Amino acid sequence: MRLSIDLENYILEHIEEEDPVLAQLNRDTHAKQLYARMCSGHLQGSILTLLSKLIEPKRILELGTFTGYSALCLAKGLQSDGVLHTIEINDELEDFAAHYFDLAGMRNRIVQHIGDASTILPTFDEPFDLIFMDADKRSYPEHYEMIVPLVREGGIIIADNTLWDQKVLDEEISDEQTAGILRFNDLVKNDSRVETYLFPVRDGLTVLRKKGTSLHSGAL
Repeated sequence: MRLSIDLENYILEHIEEEDPVLAQLNRDTHAKQLYARMCSGHLQGSILTLLSKLIEPKRILELGTFTGYSALCLAKGLQSDGVLHTIEINDELEDFAAHYFDLAGMRNRIVQHIGDASTILPTFDEPFDLIFMDADKRSYPEHYEMIVPLVREGGIIIADNTLWDQKVLDEEISDEQTAGILRFNDLVKNDSRVETYLFPVRDGLTVLRKKGTSLHSGAL
């Protein structure tokens, strides 16, 4: 759910301070890019960083780079030899994001892919520990079916915008994006391959754990 400005400011005052590079990226995104609200921002970004650090992934996949904020947040949890692959369909954003990957000293650990995720996903043949979905909402169900085989057992899938401005509660579906989110939410709830958790963070954050062996050691 969307927090009031006062409540969100209170939360931001009581968590880790925003990284200077991320703060600059956030400002420049709002100053120079259309649809700046697509930028994860400090509150959600800090949650992504925490989840990544808890998982300690060696391989991360992101669908929907935008200006690179969430990629940098997720990359903070990578193992020392880890790598993050991020996919963006809009080639006009490639250099913008790459600039901030350079500033953050992460350029050699973040691999940018430009194009349609549906075309790029089949090119990966190694499993990922963590996958973040934040691309075209209409394609969430299709992308989900493509990435489940790509995440290792015990791995995590995070999907953004799964409450979609609370449009998931509308009695009549008026757009394809809402329809895609609704289909995705129903799909993961009934998928025996994963454990499903949906949190009212920002615009809705769904965290899925693929059933099977733990990321580290021992069986769950």
